[in-house]
Amino acid sequence: MELSAARQSPGKTAKKVVVFDYGFGNVRSAERALAHVGADVEITRDYDTAMNADGLLVPGVGAFAACMRGLKEARGDWIIGRRLSGGRPVMGICVGMQVLFGRGIEHGVETSGLEEWPGTVGPLKAEVVPHMGWNTVRAAEDSQLFAGQPADARYYFVHSYAVHDWELEVGNEHLAAPKVTWATHGEPFVAAVENGALWATQFHPEKSGDAGAQLLTNWIRTL
Repeated sequence: MELSAARQSPGKTAKKVVVFDYGFGNVRSAERALAHVGADVEITRDYDTAMNADGLLVPGVGAFAACMRGLKEARGDWIIGRRLSGGRPVMGICVGMQVLFGRGIEHGVETSGLEEWPGTVGPLKAEVVPHMGWNTVRAAEDSQLFAGQPADARYYFVHSYAVHDWELEVGNEHLAAPKVTWATHGEPFVAAVENGALWATQFHPEKSGDAGAQLLTNWIRTL
């Protein structure tokens, strides 16, 4: 799928977005997709630049344990935590979403995640694994991330592991409940989360054509 031409309002300052470069992500694809929808994008692991950007995008490909090692070596765990404690937006993609949970289990090996959300990343139980290709989702009610998207919009997934149970308690009068979007491949799994300043997708919006471009536009509008 090809991306439609992006438009930006005349005179509007582009939002600064850092694609965090810790060695485990499609940083160039993410950079192109964000620039296409009007963001001022930089690929870096520089602490100050990542901390001061309007938005931080954390990609991720490969094994959960390897991504966690790479994040820690680049101080990404510290940067993500500090940004979120100050209400500064962060978005995770694919394994960049998975590491936000409490732990990952791959080939029987358990690795601690960033623990921004409770939960376990485990193997998909399906006839065909990995889950590779286009799939629909069941967007959360009143989702900002999926605003303007038709129910049959399709997004590009490439993964063998996922979160199957959402464990975080619902919100209260002081804190809005997270908005959780689901998809199915063999069994239901978490496809996206919107939780205050922290958003994430299991699929790749940067590879999802016009549908993905709309999602990135929706995120940038919140920065």
